[in-house]
Amino acid sequence: MDSRYLLCEGRELHYTEWGAQHDETVIAWHGLARTCRDMDDIALHLAQRYRVICPDTLGRGLSQWSPEPEREYCLAFYVKLAESLVNQLGLERFHWLGTSMGGAIGTLAAASRLRGRIRRLVLNDNGPQLADAAIERIRSYAGSPAAFATVGELEQYFRTIYKPYGWLSDVQWRRLTETSTRRLPDGRVTPHYDPAMVMQFTHHRDDYLLWDAWDSLDLPVLCLRGESSDLLLAETADAMRQRGPRAVVIEIADCGHAPALNTPAQYALVERFLAGA
Repeated sequence: MDSRYLLCEGRELHYTEWGAQHDETVIAWHGLARTCRDMDDIALHLAQRYRVICPDTLGRGLSQWSPEPEREYCLAFYVKLAESLVNQLGLERFHWLGTSMGGAIGTLAAASRLRGRIRRLVLNDNGPQLADAAIERIRSYAGSPAAFATVGELEQYFRTIYKPYGWLSDVQWRRLTETSTRRLPDGRVTPHYDPAMVMQFTHHRDDYLLWDAWDSLDLPVLCLRGESSDLLLAETADAMRQRGPRAVVIEIADCGHAPALNTPAQYALVERFLAGA
C-alpha cells in the first residue's frame, strides 16, 4: 500500500494505492463518516489482480477539510473531486466499489461526469433512495461525534455503533479505530472527520434521492445489501432489480448497514462480478 496526495478542485485529497503494477483499476470509496482505510482488507485482496485506489473524501481521514462546508459537502462536489482524481491518475475506464455514501457518489458519477467511464458498479448497502429514519440516526451521531479520554474507549464506541458491519476480528476492530482517530486540543480522541460534513443533510436535503440518475444508468450493477439494513430497505432493493440498470442484489447474512467487505465470501462476490462472471 502506498499513501498519496493530489490537489483536486483546489482541495488536497489523500488516497491509498494498492496493486500499482496492474492496468485494470478499481476505485474503492468509503462511507459517510469513515475513511479510506475501511477498504484495506478488500483492497489487499483485489490487488492481486487490480490497481485499487481508495480515496479519503473531503473532510474525512487525511484529506483536507472544506473551507466552504455548506457548498462542498455534497454529492455533486464529491463527483467533481472524483473526476479530477481519476483524470490526474490517467484513468480512462475503471470499476467502482462504494460503501454507502461511496456508492451514491459512484451512482451519480456514472450518470453524469463519469458516464461511460465506470465499467462496473458495486454498491455496498446503498441505493437511489435511503430510509429517512436511518439517515436521521446517522446524522444524530455523525454531527456530534463522541470524544473519549482513551483510544480503548473509542474502540468500544466503534464496536457499538458499527456492530451492524457484521463480524470483524479483534485486529480489524483495532485497525478501524486507529485509522479513524484524531486527538482534540484537550487531549481526548474522536472520529477522524469534520463534523460539518453533516451540512449535506441540511443544505442538500435531497442529495441521496437518485432515482433519475439510477434510471439513466446503462452498466452492470451489483448491490450488496445487509440483510437487516435499516438504510437500504428491502422494497428499495427490489425496485433496483426492476428499473434502471436492473441490479443484481445479494443479501449479506448477519449484517446491517453496511457489510465490512472483510470476509472471503464477500471478496468472492465482488471479485466474480468485476470479472464479469
